[in-house]
Amino acid sequence: MKITEQSVTIIDPIDKDYIYRKLELIGRVCYKSEDKITEGSAEQFIRRIIKSGHESVLEHQSISVKFIVSRSIANQIVRHRVASYSQESTRYCDYNSGRLGGEITVIRPIDIKPDTLEFDTWEQAAMDAEKAYQNLRYIDVPPEDAREVLPHCLKTELVMTANIREWRHFFRMRCAPAAHKQTRQVAKKLLKQFYGKLPVLFEDEWAEFVGWEGKNEEDDQK
Repeated sequence: MKITEQSVTIIDPIDKDYIYRKLELIGRVCYKSEDKITEGSAEQFIRRIIKSGHESVLEHQSISVKFIVSRSIANQIVRHRVASYSQESTRYCDYNSGRLGGEITVIRPIDIKPDTLEFDTWEQAAMDAEKAYQNLRYIDVPPEDAREVLPHCLKTELVMTANIREWRHFFRMRCAPAAHKQTRQVAKKLLKQFYGKLPVLFEDEWAEFVGWEGKNEEDDQK
């Protein structure tokens, strides 16, 4: 059994200037103000439509993201319905196969620290689940049935494609202090990536979230 940490990556190439210009052009159709497009006008226009709540314009740009998380965290992510998903299938993936290393990979819960009784208990439970899965596969139980014993901490790879407006909603929900701590960790890592690549579209979200609970950017690097 392998133990790993959750991660998240934007998989689309991001051309910031193209996206800004595209959203400005589309947004100005509403006001028939295309004649006001100038060099550098896109950023100011986007800030105005976000401030005014005219975020439907942001739906014209979608971005795909790859999450590596536990099955339990994936179950929270896929609740965002204005999106498309492709996920690693426990029905078709045979974790006993050589192609997948003949073992399962699990995500360590962030609040369970190594070298503690809690960690030893969690690790043993995950190993017991892996052994039960392997035993079922050895007696020819198909993966789609053997998977019933796999743990919630099983690693899964999930690609989510959503438009900018939905990503902003995702961050408002999943970076909030009330969000599940492990979901919040991966969401804030992703927000940092979005802010780095498309600051005008996410600067307000970033400013709000790093201010919550007195947190700062260092919290997102943990």
